[in-house]
Amino acid sequence: MTTVPEVLELLAQGQPLDDVQADMMFGLLMDGKLEPASAGAFLMGLRAKGEDSTDLAAGVRAGLQHAKAIPGYTDGSVDLPVIDTCGTGGDGSLSFNCSTAVALFLADMGYKVAKHGNRSVSSSCGSADVLEALGVPLMQAPEDAADSLSRTNFAFLFAPNYHPAFKHIMPVRQALGIRTLFNFMGPLLNPARPTHQLLGVGDPSKLQIMGETLLLTGIERAMVISGAGGFDEVTTFGPARGYLVHDGIMEKTTVNPDRLGFKTHSAEDVRVSGKDEAVAVMRDILAGKGPEAMMDMVAVNLAVCIHLVEQESMRDCADKAKNAVKQGLTKGLPNAG
Repeated sequence: MTTVPEVLELLAQGQPLDDVQADMMFGLLMDGKLEPASAGAFLMGLRAKGEDSTDLAAGVRAGLQHAKAIPGYTDGSVDLPVIDTCGTGGDGSLSFNCSTAVALFLADMGYKVAKHGNRSVSSSCGSADVLEALGVPLMQAPEDAADSLSRTNFAFLFAPNYHPAFKHIMPVRQALGIRTLFNFMGPLLNPARPTHQLLGVGDPSKLQIMGETLLLTGIERAMVISGAGGFDEVTTFGPARGYLVHDGIMEKTTVNPDRLGFKTHSAEDVRVSGKDEAVAVMRDILAGKGPEAMMDMVAVNLAVCIHLVEQESMRDCADKAKNAVKQGLTKGLPNAG
């Protein structure tokens, strides 16, 4: 039987872990059974070695096993496509909440959306911050989230509410004070187990590991993308590059907004100064009256999501997305108080 010191010794030598070793360590970590020194050594050892998809997939499996279950969705008994639009964040762009707007438009169009998210870490305003300001509840019980998905096609899964095991990890991460594997895990830990996902990655060097991890954790169809300008979503500043994950394979892909009929805008056109502006802009976008650059950015990401679910041509999906965004939400904000 593998022991914790044996795993730490392997990492100290820069050796990769196998599935059994990685699963054991992340299981102990999530259970709160690793001493702080061992937990810190483990996370530092992974980083020094260079994290790979075996490590990340093991962390994701452990995180999902310890997450609160969404009735009917976590176990896959609800046989419907469910999509998420969560990105890694950390791109320092200070942009508006594009992925949140995309999620709300998708739900308005009839797609089931389980939006996994948190408060702001590096952006002007996180998905949880803007939805809370709009009156959408954050602290839903799993049963309420399942009901919301069924009734309104939308549920916001506030990450701290669904991952109680992370209380064992946060003190170690704070004590280390450096990036660890957990910085990449957020978009992969949706407890509703979405079948489809648009996963934005700000750091292009992490596209491959994120795509491989999606393969290892069983996504049906996803796109892992890094947008022009270093954004963790598709932008209209230039081509977005990444991987399409489907049918157990991963292949390179590019999204060219100009070929889909979108104007070229700049990063300055989609920045917001803080939470107040982010919320005001979101209200305008959802009403179909937002700034052109932001509306276009929502539409191009919406087009990619429709393409993932429907598998229609990107051009047809872009036309649908543009019409939806121009019209604004037709059913109002889901569950807004």
